[in-house]
Parts: sequence; structure tokens; C-alpha cells
Amino acid sequence: MGNPIIQTPNLDRLAADGVRFVNNFCTTSICAVSRASFLTGQYARRHGIQNFAAQLSDEAFSQTYSGLLRSAGYRTGFIGKYGIGSELPSDKFDYFDGFAGQGKYYHEVEGEAKHLTSMMGDSAEEFLSDTSDKRPFCLSISFKAPHVFDPDKENPFHYDPALEEMYQDVTIPPAPKSEQEDFEWLPKFSQISEGRTRWEQRFITPEKYQKNVKGYYRLISGIDLAVGRIVTALMERGLHENTIIIYTSDNGFFLGERGLAGKWLMYEESIRTPLLIYDPRLPQSLRGKVREEMTLSIDIAPTIADVAEISPPASMQGRSLVPLTGSGNIAWRESWFYEHLYGHGGRIPATEGIRTQRWKYTQYIESEPMHEELFDLESDPQEQVNLVGSEDVGQQRTLNALRAQLEDYRERYK
Repeated sequence: MGNPIIQTPNLDRLAADGVRFVNNFCTTSICAVSRASFLTGQYARRHGIQNFAAQLSDEAFSQTYSGLLRSAGYRTGFIGKYGIGSELPSDKFDYFDGFAGQGKYYHEVEGEAKHLTSMMGDSAEEFLSDTSDKRPFCLSISFKAPHVFDPDKENPFHYDPALEEMYQDVTIPPAPKSEQEDFEWLPKFSQISEGRTRWEQRFITPEKYQKNVKGYYRLISGIDLAVGRIVTALMERGLHENTIIIYTSDNGFFLGERGLAGKWLMYEESIRTPLLIYDPRLPQSLRGKVREEMTLSIDIAPTIADVAEISPPASMQGRSLVPLTGSGNIAWRESWFYEHLYGHGGRIPATEGIRTQRWKYTQYIESEPMHEELFDLESDPQEQVNLVGSEDVGQQRTLNALRAQLEDYRERYK
């Protein structure tokens, strides 16, 4: 992580005392859709949030993990970027300090400039200050960082100035697959997509790359500091031995790979996300585990419901991860469905696909003729050899099977 001015071991501590999932994925790569999937445990084609304006109905919200826990007597809170529509659900939480849209990173608080991430840490401490062991609670914290500040093309990553010295004395290595031939490998519609436009704004020169990737890392380090404050607050109130912490993200991110920035496409850089579950109730023998099962953003809601001993509603399409925190082998998914349909005015290719442990199949569903990609992740983990069109009989058989499975998933997950 370079040469930080403050040690931030908090996420390492969470990983050591819980379970880390190395194969966690977002089922779609746009923040509004992903956030709705976190809350509902549903694919976008079921919850219906396909853009930034759509809202969850009162009935739909009642079936989210937060709505279910509040009905069961939990004290619920939400802090940060709500990201679903423009109407904030402040009446649906006991404590609400969220904002619509993108918000802003810098605020003046009592005459002092303060960064949003630090303010969200303040709000979390405020929520916990009114919490006791007499009533269970569920606090959701949706950090804006490391999201870019879109209107600022020259300085898109607005980190806390207090972290300015972090990473100054290091050189960030170039992104993998960032040569011109890696970009030219992409289909033409991806070469002129929003991902390329944002690459030109952020990473087009080595100097811009160093500046902006370091800014991105500082935003992440700011989150780590805030998480550390929250863990400390739990310990000070004696709540740390009975509080489960789930740490994840709503999408991956291109930092120059393939000559792209942002997210949206089904390559690994875009769809893989961190997932740590810290459960202090686990016996020592089950802590610090690393699981390789494929877990999804839609698994978070049924997991939280399960932890609260609430039966997940039938509307949830994910699976509780609680069995994976125990011992023994668990029968688990061998493949999963991906969808990204938001087009950003035609600037983002719409995609659907299937990911298995070995194979990845993607359809660019609006391209004419339709462009397909098939990767053997076992022999080609960097996804650089498209096997569509291969004369190998086995690969053709796999391609046809995945095409059929994708059609089945489209119907199944409505």
C-alpha cells in the first residue's frame, strides 16, 4: 500500500477474525442497480431499478433486509449515499443520515472543512452512542468514496487533504493489460464507450495515471480509517463481541486495464468485489478462513436476514452465506447470471452473461451482429483469448451449453 502516514490495520483485523471470500462478484455494475440488489437480494430484472430515477415502492422496501429487521424490532440506521432515486427513505429507518444523487466530498462544519468520509464516521459514532445491548441494531454505511466526482475531469478523486502524504514516495506500477494492443483487442463499440472517454480524462498520460490512482488509493485508505473508528466505537461500548460486520463494495473498477476506466463490462476487474465477514461469535478454529465459493451482491440481504434469525422472503434470489462461515463442505452454486442493461445514452454496451469457476460467457445484447465472448479462465485468467469461433469441438460444446443456460437464466430470474 505504499508509505502511509497513518497505520490502518483495521481491515486486516476484520479478515483475521472472520471469513474472507475471494470469489465475490457484483451481479451488475452500476451503483443504483447494485445498491437496490444489496437491499432486496434480487436481480435488477426483478426489483426493477434500472436507472438512477427509479424508486423502491413501500411494499418492496418492506421486504429489504433493513425493512425486515426493523419490523422484527431492530434499531436500523442508514448513513451515506443512498443512490436509489431522488426521494430519501428517511422515515423507513430509526436513524437516517443519507443523501440522494452523488453528494459532495467537502463540507464546512462549524467553520472547518471536513471530508465526507470522516463525517460519515462521525455519524456512525453518533448512531452507536445511542445503542445498547438491550435492542439489536442494523447500521448500513454506504461510503461515497472511492467514487469519482464526475464534474471534475482533472481531479476526479477528491480525497481527504489529511491523507495527502500517503503514497507520495511510491510509483504505482502500470495497470496490467494496458498496452495499445490490449485496447485494440476490444470490440469497436467498447473502444468508443464511456469507459474509454473516462480513461482519456484520468489516465491518458503517465503523470495523470500516477496522480489519479494515488488519489483513488487515498479515498480507500480514508474508508479504512473510518472503519477503524467504527470498530473502536463498538469496543468502547462493549458491543464488539456480539456485532457482525460485513464489508463489501457495489462494483469493481478499471484503473487503466484494457485502456478503460470505470466499470460496467463483464471483465474480472469490473465485476469482482471484496467481501469480508467479521463474526466475533465464531470459534477460534473458524476465524481467518478464506472461502473460494462464488458469492454475489444479492447474497448480502438473505445473509443479514439469516443472522437475525429471520426467514428470507421468497422474493430474494440470493443465498445466505452463513453456512459458509461454518465448517464442512456446503453444496454451492456452480454458475451465476450477470446483467448490465443501463446504457448511459448509448455510451455503455449492454451485457448479459454467465460466470462459472472455469468459464465466462458474455453477450453484448445490443450489438449488431451480436458480439459474444467466451473465456477459459483456467488457461486464460487474464481473459485475452476469445474462444467464440474456435474449431475445437469441446469448446463449441461449452459455448452452446452456456448459450442455452443464459436463456434459461433470463427467464428464471424475472
